[in-house]
Amino acid sequence: MKKRLFSLVLTAAMSASLLAGCSSSAQQGAAGGSTSGETTAAANGAPAKEGKTIKVGVIGPLTGGSAIYGEGAQNAITMAAEEINLSDSEYKIEIVNGGKVVDDASDAKQAINAYNSLLKESPDAVVGSFFSSVTLPIAEQATKDNMLLLATGATNKDVTLKGPTIFRDCFIDPYQGKMAAQFAKEKGWKKAAIIYAKDDDYSNGLKDAFIENAKEAGIEVVYTGECTTKDTDFSSQTSQVVAKGADFLFYPAFLDTVPLLVGAARDAGFDGAIMGGDGWDGADTKGFEDKFSNCYFTNHYSSEDTAPAVTNFVSKYTEKYGKESLNACAALYYDAIYMLAEAAKNGGASDTSSLVKGMTGMTFTGVGGTFTLDKNGDPEKSVAINTFDNGKVKWLMTLSPEGTKN
Repeated sequence: MKKRLFSLVLTAAMSASLLAGCSSSAQQGAAGGSTSGETTAAANGAPAKEGKTIKVGVIGPLTGGSAIYGEGAQNAITMAAEEINLSDSEYKIEIVNGGKVVDDASDAKQAINAYNSLLKESPDAVVGSFFSSVTLPIAEQATKDNMLLLATGATNKDVTLKGPTIFRDCFIDPYQGKMAAQFAKEKGWKKAAIIYAKDDDYSNGLKDAFIENAKEAGIEVVYTGECTTKDTDFSSQTSQVVAKGADFLFYPAFLDTVPLLVGAARDAGFDGAIMGGDGWDGADTKGFEDKFSNCYFTNHYSSEDTAPAVTNFVSKYTEKYGKESLNACAALYYDAIYMLAEAAKNGGASDTSSLVKGMTGMTFTGVGGTFTLDKNGDPEKSVAINTFDNGKVKWLMTLSPEGTKN
């Protein structure tokens, strides 16, 4: 996902068959939760044969407005490591830094510091980060170091182009923007307005992707307005949305400003559809519940999906940690740990070069569905479309790469 803040949850139907049967044996067999005594040993690397332990460093946002993502990431990697280490998996997981995520504070400079601190512990792979703006410099440095980096939410297309050791388990902005345009087309909206944060890589990428695909979808972009990630007043831009006669507003930004934008649009008299990307996941709708009617966002999975991999993850996560931090970030970090275990199996060893070999071209099934990594290390996967019911996220549908609804 990108640069800094909140939300993504989904509401429709990722087909159960996609997520059902192809998870690793460790993932399918992990029977919900270890005891507290088992947890510490499992999270920090249960006993394994020499050369069979994958040392993993993890980076994510633990402080600031996007801390809810880091909380989900921490919970998810702990749970995944426990499950793998208590299973019959040939390869075990050790989360370095004492089993803890290293905070990037959604800041590029701090992200590099976090990465460098992890390298002192000689990891075999690094997982993270969640935002594109902080992951891009990490990816550049990881390429120089020949370190495997598995990005979890960084959807900017350039992340994996930094080098052959960079992969991700999330879709990319051009694909997400394409799916947003496809959804708007299917709903019959013809005149789109866009408001984007000019100082954010994620927002710019989604804006460009939507505009590129809008014409083909028969959608006219009647207004494009700028803001920044620090703005709190959107009255000027939203008044232009109304004046231009738009019936659809695309706001590709992060969760912290989403309620303010939606509120301003409704106060300006805009009653059309408002849509965002996965950055909306976790947005706080309290006090704005009625204004979120006819609002939507794309996401990486839906916690309401009935596929076995999803229900298994959701039930165990909520039992251990509750629902507050059950977001797409948690699902992506969870899948990332399992992907590393699968990569070791594919590559025949747990060292970095073997993991890169095993990750290249990998086909994987997890919480986020079934996908194959392409030549750039990117997955093409189904996109969940969520909406809101009295302020609560509801799964609406899932769009497949072929454009059909499941």
